[in-house]
Amino acid sequence: MTLPPPASLHDPDSRFYHHWQQLNDWLVAHRELWQPAPFTDPKPPWTRKWPALAERVASLSDSDCQQLDDEPGILAGLAAGELPSLQVFDELTRVPSLVSESLQTSVLPEIRATDMPGRKRLQSGAFASALRPLKHDVLDWCCGKGHLARTLAPLCNGSVSGLEWNRALVEDGNRLAVKFGDRVTLYPQNVMAEELVMPAGAHGVALHACGDLHRQLMRRAVNARLPRLSFSPCCYHLAQSPHYEPASRRAGRCTNALELNRNDLRLAVQEMVTAPERVRQQTGRISQWRLGFDGLQRHLRGVDTYLPVPSHPSRLIKGDFTGFCRWAAAKRGVELPLETDFAHWQHYGEQRLREVRRHELVRHLFRRPMELWLVLDYALFLEEQGYHVRLGTFCERLLTPRNLLIDAVRNERAESAQGLR
Repeated sequence: MTLPPPASLHDPDSRFYHHWQQLNDWLVAHRELWQPAPFTDPKPPWTRKWPALAERVASLSDSDCQQLDDEPGILAGLAAGELPSLQVFDELTRVPSLVSESLQTSVLPEIRATDMPGRKRLQSGAFASALRPLKHDVLDWCCGKGHLARTLAPLCNGSVSGLEWNRALVEDGNRLAVKFGDRVTLYPQNVMAEELVMPAGAHGVALHACGDLHRQLMRRAVNARLPRLSFSPCCYHLAQSPHYEPASRRAGRCTNALELNRNDLRLAVQEMVTAPERVRQQTGRISQWRLGFDGLQRHLRGVDTYLPVPSHPSRLIKGDFTGFCRWAAAKRGVELPLETDFAHWQHYGEQRLREVRRHELVRHLFRRPMELWLVLDYALFLEEQGYHVRLGTFCERLLTPRNLLIDAVRNERAESAQGLR
């Protein structure tokens, strides 16, 4: 495995910092395009500032919208005529592929993948192949039933263990390991507990650990001086803090660094590229109903602002728009007159959803840039802590859009040299 030379802790010219700074400046310059949520704002301010861009997306067909939402690079190229600064989209979002030629031999055989969804099996295999060779004992962080741990076990000469807070998952995972003779042991453990002690000399791994869970893994790994850390982050908005706090010193010291709240962070993971068509249709139907009710409540209350509605019970999906409105009105204390024209407001919701989808196309251009901004901050943090860092994709985004991998190996020689000074 070839690794890049370590960056100096004070090196402003490291490739990660240069990339992070470019993304930061670009995202700051385009804040008006990605921060307003079209779902809650029928007329985002950018539509008045860049009317040609608004006209461009308004002319798209429904099939165009679905294709371009799944392929933002193509949309950036189309929209660059109205907004030339989008021409750098491909350059800003380009990272190397870490996909290994050993992919087929890294995937857990289907006959051994009991209780393991097919997509998860392929994701785990792709993740594992990008990490080969494995030279240390492996610790699977937030391991669930240990699907990743069981995938890694045949590739690892050392022990493989996993930590998971849900005891039922731990029991199921250990049962599967025994059944198939895997050298894997899972332990019930809340990884956020302060008293947790990381095993010395382990290689920490995590596939799609959410928010504070992957940030906790980074901090724990650094404090325990683990020799290697490999993880694919997910759900950046799942955090205790309502605002994102940069992990690296360099990002923290940047005078014009993005300031992101939890709602901003949600943008980075708003993708349905892997969702089945049935899920897409259900999501569209509920979105249409919510937008129709939004128009109705604005009309009835005489207040032109969005009124959040709680998550709906699954039974409502089998009902109709009228039933949804009655449920939402009861939840928010809105009185519905007997003569309410539900057909009118359902049609209004259909039209609003059409607008929202086109305005969100523009907003969604900034999903991957924002995610990369976050992950590059993590890479910078690990560089500052004395790790060689690889950053790239471990699989195609059609398998999972959360396909970024940080692979960090502690630079013992640089650390020893620093200790001698």
